Amino acid sequence: MLVAAKDKEVISELKQKLNEKFEMKDLGPAKKILGMEISRDREKGLLWISQEGYLCKVLELYKMEQAKQVVTPLGAHLKMCPATEKQLRDDADFMKSVPYSNAVGSLMYAMIGTRPDLSYPVGIISRFMSKPIKEHWLGVKWVLRYIKGTLKNKLCYRKGSEFILKGYCDSDYATDMDKRRSISGMVFTLGGNTISWRSALQKVVALSTTEAEYMSLTEAVKEAIWLKGLLKDFGYEQKSVEIFCDAQSAIDLSKNNVHHERTKHVDVKYHKIREVIADGIVEVLKISTLCNPADIFTKILPVSKFQAALNLLRVKSEGSFVVLSIEDQVKIRLTHKAWRRSNASSSNQPRISVSAGPQTRSCFAAAIKQKQVCPIPTQDKDECGSFVEGADGD
Repeated sequence: MLVAAKDKEVISELKQKLNEKFEMKDLGPAKKILGMEISRDREKGLLWISQEGYLCKVLELYKMEQAKQVVTPLGAHLKMCPATEKQLRDDADFMKSVPYSNAVGSLMYAMIGTRPDLSYPVGIISRFMSKPIKEHWLGVKWVLRYIKGTLKNKLCYRKGSEFILKGYCDSDYATDMDKRRSISGMVFTLGGNTISWRSALQKVVALSTTEAEYMSLTEAVKEAIWLKGLLKDFGYEQKSVEIFCDAQSAIDLSKNNVHHERTKHVDVKYHKIREVIADGIVEVLKISTLCNPADIFTKILPVSKFQAALNLLRVKSEGSFVVLSIEDQVKIRLTHKAWRRSNASSSNQPRISVSAGPQTRSCFAAAIKQKQVCPIPTQDKDECGSFVEGADGD
C-alpha cells in the first residue's frame, strides 16, 4: 500500500489506524510499487519514477538484451499496415513461434506507467494483434531496441510549481494506411509535471487537417473535464483549464458556432466543446508546433525534435540536467531569437548564434550555467544537431 500526504503526522495517524485493524509491516519511504521504481532528491525537490527493472526483464524475456540500440521508438522505414492474405500465408510458419501479443502487452504496461514516449509506437503495433506478420514483429523488436538504449529514462517530477492543470493536443492527418484515419495525441501537466497522456486512432475519417485537429481538441477537452473533477475531489479546485493546440483553424472552429460550408458535416458530439469553452470550463490557446509536446504522440519525429519533446515531457535519465516547465521553455524560446546547439562541439553544450544580441547572450549564458535550458530547434540540419531558431511565435 502506498500512502502519501503533505503532513507526516497525517501519515502516522493513518498507519496507526490501519495497524489496529490489520497486521501490517512498515516498509519505510516508497521505493517500488507495481513494478515502478521511485527515487528522490529531497534537496532539489525532485522525484523520478521509472520501470528500468521491469523493462530489463522484458528485454531478457524476448532475448533482446544484447540488441543494437536505436534512438527513435519506431523506424520510419517499417511498413506498419494491415497484412494481405498473401503475406499472412507466407509468414504463417514464422509467426507461429512469435509471442506477438505477449510482447505488445508487456510494452503497454510500460507505456501507461512511466514511458509516454512509447505511446505512439505501441499504439501502432497494437493494431495488428489478431493478424501480425513478420514486418509487424520487426516493429515490436525496434521498440525493444529503443528501450534497450533508454533503460535509464525516467519520468521526472519537480515540486515548487503552481498546482495548475494544463493540456496540450495535436493530430496528424490520415496516416492510417488502411482506413485513412488520423491519430490524436494529448498530454496534461500539473504544475509542469506530466500526469496524463494518450495516443489514439480517431474513430472516424477526417476530411481535412482542421477536422482532425478539431476532433483531437475535443478529446483533450473531455480529458480536461475529467481531470478537473478529479482534482476537485482531492481538494484542488481548478479555474478554467488551458488547453494548447497548434492548429489555429481548429481553435477558430471551437470558438465560432457559425455555419461553415467546409465543416457542416462534423458530428454533433465534437461541437460539445463550444459549450464547454463558452462556460469557461476550458480555454483553448495557440502554441507553436515546435513547443507542443503532444507532437510526440502523433507521428515519427526526427531525432532532434524527438529529444526536444522528451525534454518538454521531462522524460530523461536521473543524472541529466533538469529542464524548465513547458511554459517556461516557451517563454525562453520567445525571448531568444537565435539559438544554436552543436552536439559535435567539444563541450557538448548548447551555444548561442553569432547573430544574437548582448541581452540574449547574457540570458542564455545564465540559463546554461544553471543547467536549466534545452534549446528547441526549429529546423533540422542533421541528426547531430545544429539548429537556429526562427521568428518569434513560430
